[in-house]
Amino acid sequence: MLSRFLASRNDLSRGDDPFFQLQRELSRAVDDVFRGAGSRTPFAGGFAPSLDVRETKEGLELTAELPGVAEADIDLSLDGETLTLRGEKKEEKTSDQKGLHVQERSYGSFQRSLRLPFAPEPGSVTASFDKGVLHVTLPRPVQAGAKENRIPIKGAGQPPTGNAATG
Repeated sequence: MLSRFLASRNDLSRGDDPFFQLQRELSRAVDDVFRGAGSRTPFAGGFAPSLDVRETKEGLELTAELPGVAEADIDLSLDGETLTLRGEKKEEKTSDQKGLHVQERSYGSFQRSLRLPFAPEPGSVTASFDKGVLHVTLPRPVQAGAKENRIPIKGAGQPPTGNAATG
């Protein structure tokens, strides 16, 4: 919106410069995309939370910014290697919407799905929500047999055991 105002003010001094007109039209197109082409939300799809995913030795840690979203309006689910975060940021209704000059805050339903590099055990995943930030810890699954890395060595005269090749 501001770029439209500035562009219209600058039109008076720029005249019929074709490059300026192209810049003005591109600015309008970008504004329309990020303002939802006149809709009440900046993105036509509604609210979209920002995510950070960090890999640790133990697994993955995910944080999601959810300002203004109530904990009861958040749903987190795990289906194999897919983690899905969905919910809704509800619009705050005021008694006088007529006096609203600028509305840049976004509202609406959201859903983000991430394919993880492994399938965590659902019972080991933990999540907490504090000050508008969701923290999710996704530990790597324990590999069956991963503890048995030791190869037994038999003394002379004892037959070999396990998968040793015989000659």
